[in-house]
Amino acid sequence: MRARLVLAAAALAAFGASLGSGFHFDDYAIFGDRFLTSPSGWLAVWSWRQTRPLTYLTFWLNYQLGGANPVGYHALNLVLHVGAVLMAYECLRRLTGERAALVGAALFAVHPFQAEAVDYVWGRAIVLATLLCLVSLGRWLGGHRWEAVAWFLGALLAKEEVAAFPVALLLLDRKRPGPIAAMLGLALAAGLRVGYATAVTPGAPAGFQAGISPAHYLLAQGPVILRYLRLAVAPYGFTVDADARVPALAWGLAAWALLLALAAAAWRFRGRDGWGVWALAGLLLLLPSSSIFPAADLSADRRMYLPLVAFAAAAGLLLARVKWPAGAAVALVMAAVAVTRTQVWMTDRSLWSEAVRRAPEKLRPRIQLARALPPSEALDILGEARRLAPDDPRVATETGRVLLAEGKPAQALAEFGRALALDPEDARNYNNRGVALAAMGQTAAARADFARAVALDPSLDDARENLKRTEAR
Repeated sequence: MRARLVLAAAALAAFGASLGSGFHFDDYAIFGDRFLTSPSGWLAVWSWRQTRPLTYLTFWLNYQLGGANPVGYHALNLVLHVGAVLMAYECLRRLTGERAALVGAALFAVHPFQAEAVDYVWGRAIVLATLLCLVSLGRWLGGHRWEAVAWFLGALLAKEEVAAFPVALLLLDRKRPGPIAAMLGLALAAGLRVGYATAVTPGAPAGFQAGISPAHYLLAQGPVILRYLRLAVAPYGFTVDADARVPALAWGLAAWALLLALAAAAWRFRGRDGWGVWALAGLLLLLPSSSIFPAADLSADRRMYLPLVAFAAAAGLLLARVKWPAGAAVALVMAAVAVTRTQVWMTDRSLWSEAVRRAPEKLRPRIQLARALPPSEALDILGEARRLAPDDPRVATETGRVLLAEGKPAQALAEFGRALALDPEDARNYNNRGVALAAMGQTAAARADFARAVALDPSLDDARENLKRTEAR
């Protein structure tokens, strides 16, 4: 019991300050869907297009209990993380022994890699899915293998990114092919479902609409995985928006060759305390997010949450060979860095200021930082963004929003018009220009823009609402 209390306290010490944080980035998209405010919204989360219904069900519950107060959302993230830590410890005790399990679970509890998954409400999906995978592993180790299959299905409904879990499980137990085959079938079905959903959902940041081919995405993932491994050992250089790019062919292939060499080395040492098997399992668990299925974000630290269970287990086995102070010292260092990471996640300003420093040539961090600054500072940042990317419509759009909020609709209209000229197929650009026209009293012109936006994208709720208001005048 004492070990469990220590692990829970360590996780809360590392990330507990997130209770004072707000929402960030994609968190705001949670409130953009009407299902959240409906008492029967829990039914809507099970639509075919929703790939993570179990996670969205928790968002719905959060809203029903506390509205848009961020405390409840962060509290649930923390509870799920503590649950995952305790389940990791229970599973590792059976697989690696008490000492290695405690070190491994402690590293999983406090590693700064976990900050993005735990401190970021949107990151809940991978925390919940990992918890359910660990419950599945626990039931598997207890001999309840078909029950483990059911828990894995729940994990897939939380986040499909855990699809490689049965492959990692196969490394640990090759004697039960039937249940593992069932898990693999569920993983394949989840993958096909995600492929369909991203294909039919306008603006989906993955699949066919990710803006990158599967081959280029695969090429980029070699260096990205090497970055993950480097951060796992030397936790410096974290950022919410890493400057990951498609590398030159030679560098991309060299990175993958190095990863294959590391995997071969791990396999070679699989019998020496078993740490090699866990290291290989960690690499396998990365494949769903870091192989051929493209995503708009080439790198995201939260994708390491589940793989870190395996990497932490490998580290626990290695550190268990030496005296206790070594494992404790590593965990304390990681916890200290995790506390600083949580402080960075406290505000949008600190989060995106760091991202700008880490990737000074990248556009998105500057746009996000502008949203967290007063108008005068925001316009300066957007001016820098325009010098970086003079023909990117996002800069004009964000500049227009700042000017509109400042009560300068004529200047905002010019910026929205520029964004529309740069990307005439984006319905949001018509909607934005319509808002500026409406603010200037040009109702007929605004109505035409809103109608055009709805025609281009019938699912754009803002445009539909704006059109209704102008038609009512």
